[in-house]
Amino acid sequence: MGTLLNALRGTGGPARQMLWGDVLLVGCCVFYLLWWALAFKPAGAVKGMKSGWLLIPAFLLGTTAVVMIVRGAGKADAADRFFSPWAVLLAGAVSYAVLLLVTWAVFHRQVTTELFLIVGWTALIFLEVNALYGLEIVSRSGAAALFAAAVAAALVSMVCYVLYYGLGARAGYVDGMIPLILAAVFMAALAALIVRAGG
Repeated sequence: MGTLLNALRGTGGPARQMLWGDVLLVGCCVFYLLWWALAFKPAGAVKGMKSGWLLIPAFLLGTTAVVMIVRGAGKADAADRFFSPWAVLLAGAVSYAVLLLVTWAVFHRQVTTELFLIVGWTALIFLEVNALYGLEIVSRSGAAALFAAAVAAALVSMVCYVLYYGLGARAGYVDGMIPLILAAVFMAALAALIVRAGG
């Protein structure tokens, strides 16, 4: 914890901005998870603003985290990245459109915000890992492994998204937590990588 605090206190730079973003996004996931745990309990759910207020810090932390990560990633040396950030954003937009169509038309899953969050989170990870490779914080093989892990996490999250409305109350309660836990663990791992590299 002390190492993380020292890293966060350091002077600016792209790695420091992304580190801040990772930590804030973990916080976002924690608040979102707390809200879900209270508002969707199979028995004794806490509805309304008694639990809904948790979405306010989740939104603020998440929005700030995205800004920090995007800004930090944008400052990395463009010559040393796998691909252009614009290619990531375009791929994310196309992926969202395709997945929206497939999940709605094929699986008859009503469209909810979670689909946008899953695709947006995956694109954000690709932006950050791409930049971390450019900054030599992760190796080529390390970046490839992180890309693969992000895709795997996104696929698991998509399965949870598609299955949710067909599950019982208890199974759906657990199902909804899985993507949030995966995202929090992934962001914590990225923060640890930056701290270990002295970013």
